[in-house]
Amino acid sequence: MNIHEYQAKELLRLYGVPVAEGRAVLRAEDAKTAAAELDGPVWVVKAQIHAGGRGKGFFKEADAGSDGGVRITRTAESAAIESRRMLGRTLITHQTGAEGKLVNRIYIEEGAEIERELYLALLIDRSKSRVSFVCSTEGGMDIEQVAATQPDKIKTFAIDPAMGIQPFHGRRAATALKLEGKSIKECMSLIKNLYKLFVEKDAELLEVNPLIVTRSGHLKCLDCKMAFDSNALYRNPSILALRDESEENPKELEASKHDLSYIALDGEIGCMVNGAGLAMATMDIIKLRGFEPANFLDIGGGATREKVVEAFKIITSDTNVKGILVNIFGGIMRCDIIANGIVDAAKEVKLEVPLVVRLEGTNVEKGKKIISESGLNVIVADNLGDAATKIVATIR
Repeated sequence: MNIHEYQAKELLRLYGVPVAEGRAVLRAEDAKTAAAELDGPVWVVKAQIHAGGRGKGFFKEADAGSDGGVRITRTAESAAIESRRMLGRTLITHQTGAEGKLVNRIYIEEGAEIERELYLALLIDRSKSRVSFVCSTEGGMDIEQVAATQPDKIKTFAIDPAMGIQPFHGRRAATALKLEGKSIKECMSLIKNLYKLFVEKDAELLEVNPLIVTRSGHLKCLDCKMAFDSNALYRNPSILALRDESEENPKELEASKHDLSYIALDGEIGCMVNGAGLAMATMDIIKLRGFEPANFLDIGGGATREKVVEAFKIITSDTNVKGILVNIFGGIMRCDIIANGIVDAAKEVKLEVPLVVRLEGTNVEKGKKIISESGLNVIVADNLGDAATKIVATIR
């Protein structure tokens, strides 16, 4: 689960991490009051969306201005004007795609005197099963670009969970960031506090870009992105309360309400599979046949008929879907239950696109019989290769 920048900074503040003073604005009429509460002399106005590249983005609407989603102003009045211009407009960045994201929130923040821009992140290193720090002196840039063109500028180190965070980790980060003087001590405190936040709140990513050194030699987190483990939200209700459902894909949001693992993609063949590994294999074989999957959808090992119906509704709500491939292995799940769900779903949504079903496992013959006697135009496949061939042939 992602959160907004202003929410991330409030968490940083709670953990003793230095951030600039700022105010979140949800209504245009509140912008002037919020801006006036900050001292200046520079006010930074930032569109709040769950996507990067805001400063280089642009708005669909001409009256929103042409200065991107991050704007620097010299008066509180100008900050309020820019806030009103951005609220309710659609911001397009390299991460949003052409459709962009609607700006429902603005963050007005005090400016900072920047001497240097650095990069600092914490993430889960799954190859080491540890939390790792990523440090770079090249802050303010896309870290992917730095990794591609200047890999020597990126330094990483992992934290042994048995040992936990230690003072030498802070010194190591300070060395990697080429800090001097009082900023070294501040870095040691920063590393300790960020790690504590990351672990206690079950984060998956905590990215500070840029982490700045001010002209007075102090460290400050100028921008921050955080993502959290959705499976751990039950033990972090304060984090769950920060969820902004308006930023999420509507189909993915609906799927989560029915305990379905769904990720929207850009293809034309909808997939419904039980098991993540089998779902990945199904997507791979579709691509091998020269087409693209429209989604990843794992209905789980113990899916009910109701879950199958909801899964079909979500798949068919995607207007790009030209055909559906169902690939089920009945281990814990019985094929006859899945077959009944498929038949009910096809009737309820008045299915108009081709449907290919491959069933295997427990009660497979019962399942095939239910489908064949349903009177629906459903194509039954003998194996995964046969299913892929048939669904591709129907939509060519």
